[in-house]
Amino acid sequence: MSPKPYTHKDAVEYRPLDWTGVYPPAFPAGSVPSHVAIVMDGNGRWANRRGLTRIEGHRAGEAALLDVVAGAIQAGIKHLSVYAFSTENWKRSPDEVRFLMGFNRDVLHRRRDQLNEWGVRVRWAGRKPRLWSSVIKELQFAEQLTAGNDVLTLTMCVNYGGRTEIADAVRSIADEVAAGRMRPSAVSEKTIQRHLYLPDMPDVDLFVRSSGEQRTSNFLLWQSAYAEMVFLDTLWPDFSRTDLWDAVELYLRRNRRFGGAVDAPTAESASTAE
Repeated sequence: MSPKPYTHKDAVEYRPLDWTGVYPPAFPAGSVPSHVAIVMDGNGRWANRRGLTRIEGHRAGEAALLDVVAGAIQAGIKHLSVYAFSTENWKRSPDEVRFLMGFNRDVLHRRRDQLNEWGVRVRWAGRKPRLWSSVIKELQFAEQLTAGNDVLTLTMCVNYGGRTEIADAVRSIADEVAAGRMRPSAVSEKTIQRHLYLPDMPDVDLFVRSSGEQRTSNFLLWQSAYAEMVFLDTLWPDFSRTDLWDAVELYLRRNRRFGGAVDAPTAESASTAE
């Protein structure tokens, strides 16, 4: 089957999913996490160790993202969310912020046709205020172009913060209560879920952070309530699909209880005891 027509001359050259020649382990059927969230950390340290600027580190991270997307598809992961620009990143130097804005825009511009060819649906989670209009335009175009795809949903979290998302949801609910469209007693977890940026985003199963840092950095706080956390030492520009698969293997060794006790008796054992 020939690739779909590309939408502009700046698109990267088409690559098949398995261009690296490596393949995932034989994960048990139905065992892989449905939703993986990744904090792509370590670009600056990667650059510093090589005597390069932080900007060069960010540039090197683009190839890592494409490789991880391909690896997620190979493994059968259905949802991949990545932290591309946080609401806290505005605190960085003006030069770095300008670069990151343009970089997010240009990555989408270069890669959207490749992602579309792979069957990736691109979505955006984040706030519009302060975000460059050219970035919003590229995000929205990628969303429209790939809306019919269902192989993998890639959520680009740009100008995103977990606390901000929850605050925005609560503010929207408060407006409905003030307008008399909702009773305060009717507010539930489902109500908050409906007012998040992407209400249909499934809960995160596996939360991965590169670079060795062990914190969530305000990423998908609501959605990661019961996520399994895996922190890998690999800096993001060195991160590959094999690192993703290593994280999945660690995930499969976990016992997800969702608040239940390890030794809680099953209904069958309880009835037998009686």
